[in-house]
Formats: sequence, C-alpha cells, structure tokens
Amino acid sequence: MKHERATLDMEEVFADDNISKSQPLNILSHLYAGHTRKLVWSSFFYVIKSSPTWVMPIITANIINIAVNPGEHQAFELWLNLGVLVILLLQNIPTNALYMKFMSKAIRHVEAGLRSTLVRKLQHLSISFHSDLRSGKMQSKVLRDVEAIEFLSKQMMISVLPAAFNVIIAIILTSYHSWTVMLFFVVTIPISLVLVSFFRKKMRLSNHEFRREVEEMSGKMSEMVEMIPVTRAHGLEKVEIDKMDDALYHIKEKGHRLDMLEAYFGASNWVTFQLVQAGCLIFTAYLAYTGKIPAGDIVMYQGFFNMILGSVTGLINIYPQMAKGFESIHSVTEVLMSKDIESYQGKKKCSQLTGKISFEHVHFTYQSGHTHVLNDFHLDVRPGESVAFVGASGAGKSTVLNMILGFHQPTSGQIRVDNIPLSELDMQSYRQHISMVPQHTLLFSGTIRDNITYGLPTVSEDRLKQVIDMANLHEVIEKLPHGLDTLVGEHGGKLSGGQRQRIAIARALIREPKLIILDEATSALDNVSERHVQRAMQELIKGRTTFIVAHRLSTIRDVDRIVVMEQGRCVEMGSYEELMARRGAFYALHLANQGIG
Repeated sequence: MKHERATLDMEEVFADDNISKSQPLNILSHLYAGHTRKLVWSSFFYVIKSSPTWVMPIITANIINIAVNPGEHQAFELWLNLGVLVILLLQNIPTNALYMKFMSKAIRHVEAGLRSTLVRKLQHLSISFHSDLRSGKMQSKVLRDVEAIEFLSKQMMISVLPAAFNVIIAIILTSYHSWTVMLFFVVTIPISLVLVSFFRKKMRLSNHEFRREVEEMSGKMSEMVEMIPVTRAHGLEKVEIDKMDDALYHIKEKGHRLDMLEAYFGASNWVTFQLVQAGCLIFTAYLAYTGKIPAGDIVMYQGFFNMILGSVTGLINIYPQMAKGFESIHSVTEVLMSKDIESYQGKKKCSQLTGKISFEHVHFTYQSGHTHVLNDFHLDVRPGESVAFVGASGAGKSTVLNMILGFHQPTSGQIRVDNIPLSELDMQSYRQHISMVPQHTLLFSGTIRDNITYGLPTVSEDRLKQVIDMANLHEVIEKLPHGLDTLVGEHGGKLSGGQRQRIAIARALIREPKLIILDEATSALDNVSERHVQRAMQELIKGRTTFIVAHRLSTIRDVDRIVVMEQGRCVEMGSYEELMARRGAFYALHLANQGIG
C-alpha cells in the first residue's frame, strides 16, 4: 500500500501543468517532496560522520604547533588531540550506515515509484501514442533514463549535499581563525560558477543529441530482433547490419563529441584550481613568514582549502554525469506529461452487457490525416448477432473494430452500447466483457496455461479442460512434453500459427465474453490449421455478438450479416446468399477472391 501511495503521489506531481515548465532540478525536488524527513536525517548523520574531515586540519595544526613550541605546551596535549581524533574516526562506521540507510530509502522509493508511474501512464496513453513511439525507445526511457535519474539523485546526496556542507563548514572554521584567508577562499566559488556556465549550454545540447541517438538505436534494435525471421528468409542480413552500423556510427560520433567536451571541461577545471591552490599555499606561507599566523596554521588552511577545492572540483567533475540525469528528466516527462491519453474518460461502470451495438452517423479522421477513414457510417447490431466486414485495404474495416474497442473516438457521430453512449462508459469495465482474437496472436513467454488464463486469478481445472476442448486444443496439448505447463517461448515461437490462434481463442472463451472481435483471425493460416481454428471459432461465437474482419470470404458464409465497405462507407449489407444473388460489390469481391475475372 505504501508503494501504491507513493506512485499516486508521483502521478499527482506530473498532473500539475506547471511542472512541465519547471527546470529539471525543480522537478527532482517535487519527486522527493514526500521524503523530506529521510533526507533531513540522512544530512544529520552525514554531518556527524564527516566530522573527522573537518577536525583533522585543526588537530594537525595543533600537533605541529605543539611540536614546534614545546615550551608553551605539555605532552598530554598530544595525547588529547590523538584521543579526540580516534573517537571521531570510530563513530564514522555506525553514522555512515545510518546516513546511507535514510538516503537509500528515499532514492530507491522514488526510483521504484517513477518506474511504476511510467508503467501506469503507458497503460493510459492512447493507442496512437504507442503506434508513434517504438517499443525500444520506451524501454530506453523506463530503464536507461530512470537509472540516470537514480544516479543523479545519488550524486545530489553523495556529492552535492556533502560538498555544500564541506564548503560552508570550511569557510566558517576559516573565518573563525582568519577573515583574510576566508576571503581568499570565497574567490574559488565564482571561478567554479564561471567554468560551469561556460560549458553548460554546450553540454546540455550534446547530452540531448546523444540521448536521442540512443533512443533511435534502441528502437531500431528492438525492430531488428523482431524482424530476424523475415530478414533471414529473404537473405537481407547485410541490409540490417548496414542499417544498425549506420545508427551505431551516429551514436559513436555524438558520444565522441560529448566525451571531448567533458575532457576539456575536466582539464580546464583541474588546471584552474591547481593554480588557485598554489596561490593559497603562497598566501598562507607569506602570512606565516610575516608572523601573522603560526607555521602550523599553514597546514590547517591548506587542509580547509583542499576541502573546499575537493568539493568544488568533485562537483564540476560529476557535472557531465548530472547533466545526463537532467536530460533524462526531460526524457521521462515527455511520457509523464503527455496529454495524448485514451479518448474515452467515462465513469459509468458496465456490470453486464447484452451486446447491442449502434453506430449513428459516425465520421472518423486520424489527427494526422485530412480524409475521413469512416464517412457517415451507420450500423445497428442486435445482441448475439454475428457481423462480418469485407472490403479492400483501407476501406475502414479495422477502424470499425478499433472503435468498438474504444481505441478511437468518433470525430463526429456516436457509438452506443446497450443504448448507452460509449463515451459515458468506464472503458476498463466495458472491455472486461470483450474478447479479441487478432490476426497475429500475441503470446508472452510463459506456459500455455499462463497464456490461456492471462489476467484471471483463479480458474478451475474443469473449466480449463472444457475451454481446451471447445478451442480444439486437446490434441496439441497431449503431444507436448509438459502438457499445459509447456513453455511457449518468446511470442509463442515454439508453436505453429494455428496452435497460437487456438490458444488465443481459448483465452477468449475462458472469459465468457458477451462481445467477440475477430480481426482476420485465419488469414495467415494454411488450410488444415484454418479448419481447426474455424471449428474453435464456431464455439467461440455461439450466442455472442461477434464482429469479424475477413480476408477469405469463404470463412464468413454462416454469419448473420456481411457489411461491404468502400472508402469508409457501407455500400452493401446482407447475408452471404443475399449478397451473392445481388451480384453487386460483394459478388465482385468474391470473384476477385477466387481469382476470376
């Protein structure tokens, strides 16, 4: 429940329109807003555990001054300084553990919450958003970019915060001993700011370009892996290799430019501060030479200056990596701040469904298009009726199915389900009454049992056996080495197309849906597999409202109605026999399907 609460809090953060206009650092502070107490405790234990670093220069100066002026000091003062140092060093073990404990809890919580929020957002974004964004790019955002943000968070806690403490405490201790030396130290801060500001814009641009190239390559890599069977079958290995080499070359060039920029940045930083450190040594030595400070204080001031220098240098050295983290914040906000969410936002729960569907003068145009995909489309479907859509590619058949699923909303007109406007229904509860069998069955790399019962917490063995028989799967399962518990491989690669389709039908049947959608479910199968799948489909559609997109007209002889579509319109409608007798558009399609004419 705590994890869920954190995720919801993070969703509220990115729901604020003002966040999109914020700087990455401000967005990061919003992410950690609920972890202030942990960060305060972590900072408290950091101060305690780091105290030896700040006290060491003072003790070193004391010991040198005692040794140089024995007449003014007693021997026990040496042991006293040593005792203080030993105690401070030993306390570092427990306090460092507590410092890391509170810091890690905050960082890991935000990391997990950010990934969870990304996953949740992906489930609510529109289908068109997913169509436009390659899966490889999305994986890069969820994995690589969140990891970069986690690294940025750690650096903020491990490097930035400690550096700020070191600089502040070193300046306070120095000012306590000498205002003159303290003013010299303060000069180092604007020097570091000038260095960062000089390189900042170039580094941000280089990181942005590099991140884009990595996302492009990740998308191409994911696509290449999926295309390997097609590539191999056509002997196009070299084409794919050349394509990937080209993408990798661009990454190499962008990465090289970024590395060189970071190299100049680091070298400029090192040389500048070495010169400043040499100046500090000469300055404090001159003060000792003129008798204004004891000789041992040279070591103390060098220690304090090294502390400031080390902190500022450390910050500048990690700035390139932090810049990548800032760029990754921009990257994930492209998803988290996206307004391209699912069109339907109805709240009415759909507890039951009869399957009555009505299209009322529906027009539909894709956002990127100018012509109607559906044009004044009208259709009334009775509960339990089976309707098939046929027509040339681009006629609008699959668009109708996608609109029934709620993937697209009409540009104008209305769709009603059981006389209720689809726009008023809660999509998740509505879709729980729907099952879909697509042309290309999607299976995940689990067992056959897992794929059939996907999303269902409990299914009895009797019900599972009944569904397997109805889907004509029993013979397939009996021949497999582990039966229902046989692993299907990634995307079901160990099974034939017909076997995968029958598993998809079993998955549909076990949900006992009221509405079935079959999108060219047999077009990619051979004749034997098609007969098996057809028998399974007959069991699936019994008594259920069914929408079918068919490529083979012979597979829809027994449907109640056939809708012939051309350019987004219904041009003919009727049973198979009626349309054949009419010798119109469907008859022409039939002849073309048979290779006649």
